[in-house]
Amino acid sequence: MKQKILIVDDEPDTIELIQFNLKSAGYECLTAADGNEALKKARSVLPDLILLDLMIPEIDGLEICKLLRRDTNTAGIPILMLTAKASEIDRVLGLELGANDYVTKPFSPRELVLRVKNLLKKKVMTQKKSDQFQVGNLFIDVPRHLVTVNRKPVELTATEFKLLWILTERRGRVQSRDQLLQDVWHYDNIIDTRTVDTHMRRLREKLGTASRYLDTVRGIGYRFSEA
Repeated sequence: MKQKILIVDDEPDTIELIQFNLKSAGYECLTAADGNEALKKARSVLPDLILLDLMIPEIDGLEICKLLRRDTNTAGIPILMLTAKASEIDRVLGLELGANDYVTKPFSPRELVLRVKNLLKKKVMTQKKSDQFQVGNLFIDVPRHLVTVNRKPVELTATEFKLLWILTERRGRVQSRDQLLQDVWHYDNIIDTRTVDTHMRRLREKLGTASRYLDTVRGIGYRFSEA
């Protein structure tokens, strides 16, 4: 299956040039001409990589990058920023907001394709490393949706599994209840923070001895701790 790349730019000539070179390199391309369309396609298609211009209508590229990084479904998508803004402050800001690489216009199509290939290779390597996690008697296998404690399977609901994996990925860092509501449940005004506490209680009961890795931080939220 061809890897999908979302090209976000409002200049037809630039899109045509990028599409031609990426398709020649064996990639499937999707396009978006403004920020709203870019967010919609990124969230629905979940492309393998996003080529993101900074200066686009509706929502600018920096804000899009920020929003994509806040969403657990799109947070892992590599973003290559492509823009005519070449100042150091713009490059630094883009990278601080989560961009993986930065290319300024005018650009070399060959260099652009090479940077895309390198980012996609890094993504595959990172996924292979992060698909499984083990600490002590707790083992998590994401592709198989499997959790074991002392080598015995633990039956978790989809929500419990997602809650555990998010805490595991961010181990050592405290996650507030509001943050977990946003990342696990995609936040709904109907849902209150007691939902998080209820799921954490059930998760701990199911994990048994491995529940020692789940810390409660009084007045804030929860943390996965390997200590």
